[in-house]
Amino acid sequence: MEAYVTPVIEFVKANQAWAPAIIFALCFAESLAVLSLIVPAWAMIVAFGPLIGSAGIPFWPILVAAALGATLGDAVSYWFGYVFKDRIATIWPLSKHPDMLPKGHAFFERWGVWAIFIGRFSGPLRAAVPLVAGMLAMSQWKFQIANVLSAFIWAGVLLAPGNFLGKYLPFLH
Repeated sequence: MEAYVTPVIEFVKANQAWAPAIIFALCFAESLAVLSLIVPAWAMIVAFGPLIGSAGIPFWPILVAAALGATLGDAVSYWFGYVFKDRIATIWPLSKHPDMLPKGHAFFERWGVWAIFIGRFSGPLRAAVPLVAGMLAMSQWKFQIANVLSAFIWAGVLLAPGNFLGKYLPFLH
């Protein structure tokens, strides 16, 4: 995993103007059902917190870019589920994880709209819940409200602690 994380972080250190676009792309990849199974973005997103704190990169534009990327990723996943329904399970790489959709379905049935919030924080369910919401034709409004709110909370939880430590830890020594 370090082989993927280090080059991205080093690039952002050298090209800080690209930080919002890169965090947007990472959060989009982490939230998009198909890409999240392939791209190890979570570690890079968490590593962004200390980076932006220590480099003096403004926090709020990064938070907004991260939340928008996550929102778009889940929205596209919802759309895939809505359009392809049960056929989605036959598409690679989802076909390589046959238990993912049934687990996501059970989780969604149990928690309803709260599954969007809770699932965002659960690695294995993060990809499945928006797909299942689309497959079950959950109300677009309910889904998008939960999607946007949970994306901002998720981005804050992943980025803020590292940002704080990156910004203030040097002063504590």
